[in-house]
Amino acid sequence: MTSDDNIFNGRPIRAEYDNKNEEWLFSAVDIVAVLAEPANPRKYWNDTKRRLKEDQLSAKIGQLKLSSADGKSYKTDVLNAKDITLIARRIRSAHTEAFIEWLNDFTGTSRRFVLKHKDVDVVELELDGHGAISVLGKTLNEMHLPVGTIGDNGADRSALYDWWKDRSIPASREGLRDILDSLGMIAPQQLLDKSFGLSLSDQYWICPRGKTLKWKNVNFFHNDFSEDVGDLLFKMMKFTGRKAISLVSPDNTSDGILKKKWKIIDNKRCLIKGGSKPFNQEVANEVLASRVCERLGIPHINYGIMEIDGKKYCACEDFVTGDTELVTAWRVMNLIKKKNHISDHESFIAKVEEFGIQDVRKRIDMMLVLDFIIVNTDRHYNNFGLIRDANTLEWISVAPIYDSGTSMWCKDIPNEMDARNIKIESKPFRSTHDKQIELVSDLSWLDISALDGIEEEYAEMLSMSVADPSVFDTRNKALCSALKERIRMLKAIVNKKQN
Repeated sequence: MTSDDNIFNGRPIRAEYDNKNEEWLFSAVDIVAVLAEPANPRKYWNDTKRRLKEDQLSAKIGQLKLSSADGKSYKTDVLNAKDITLIARRIRSAHTEAFIEWLNDFTGTSRRFVLKHKDVDVVELELDGHGAISVLGKTLNEMHLPVGTIGDNGADRSALYDWWKDRSIPASREGLRDILDSLGMIAPQQLLDKSFGLSLSDQYWICPRGKTLKWKNVNFFHNDFSEDVGDLLFKMMKFTGRKAISLVSPDNTSDGILKKKWKIIDNKRCLIKGGSKPFNQEVANEVLASRVCERLGIPHINYGIMEIDGKKYCACEDFVTGDTELVTAWRVMNLIKKKNHISDHESFIAKVEEFGIQDVRKRIDMMLVLDFIIVNTDRHYNNFGLIRDANTLEWISVAPIYDSGTSMWCKDIPNEMDARNIKIESKPFRSTHDKQIELVSDLSWLDISALDGIEEEYAEMLSMSVADPSVFDTRNKALCSALKERIRMLKAIVNKKQN
């Protein structure tokens, strides 16, 4: 990854980012040119290089093909920022201290950044040693601030701090603590700036102050990324040293407590998710939700089951593109000034209709019907949302159904499953499913007969999600019977509403 415009004192310094070692490499001859200002920079550098042999710094000099003034690329001596700093201090120059300050800004050592939305400068900020926002600077473009973080005068400090914290991997993610310990890190937020805070859910990122980087050159929608973080979380590789792995990964910004990783498959960005022990049922549940949606005509993300190293996972293609972004319902709710006489359900619908999305009530109805069928207990405000155009900021639609794995008694044994229990926990608008399904205003779109035989498909999904389905045969049969009962209960609700 090359920076387009690296200027110190009016002169260009060529630099390229080394993804493997996560460091910038700088042209040595360009450095001596701006510091010593010799008549012949290349000869001056060669003389300097000979003197460096005495203290073994010359062994750290590498070579990269960098573009020259004639437009062609030539092998050029390069050094990282640490070693360039040592050389700079040995060159007697009035520019040395100013150059070192410029270098720290360029490499992000100063921890000063600009939050960007694609190539739009949004707000200046500084990060502390644990990756949290320590200083919030000038708001540069209020309209492009993350949804729900606009205050009375630019960025709302508390809201933006929370947004940034929520961008990191949850501290409760399985295996994360061991990885952070191995990396010498304390908080998950320390991983964020290792990949410029980039995500595959939106187009926000942080650019070190003073560095000119372009969205097209760094984003993960169009550029490759490392799978090392995901492989460590999945225990597909062992930690063998800090320099042996790359942290340039969208996995640094993935949410949820279950293990997951991004992978490029057939040039598509795909999210691979695991389940919880011992049943691994979340894998089958994601597929079940997508099959129910398919039969009922509910916009959704299609999940499938895949095997990696003998273990079963579910996978789906990213539904966000380089020009669109997911805005969770939680961010939308932060825009709403709560009125005691208006429910969260009605407040959310009214706010989204203000955005010009007129089918939001039907789409929420569809989501609640699905969650009733599959007994989803975790449809919190980050598990549904809206799609927005990242360029024009225009609202496009309600997001398709995603993230439905925590359902169908995924951690329970058979005698704890009671499909007829109308008081099963629900989210986000009501605490129990019997109350939440009452919010559905129109069921004319629902053809329950389309679900005939879905329990047989579910049996197949359950058997595919574990290595040895015979171990859970009794439990799987109970789950399929419970699914059939939930559909029967929904049919009774529909009949009651129609009569």
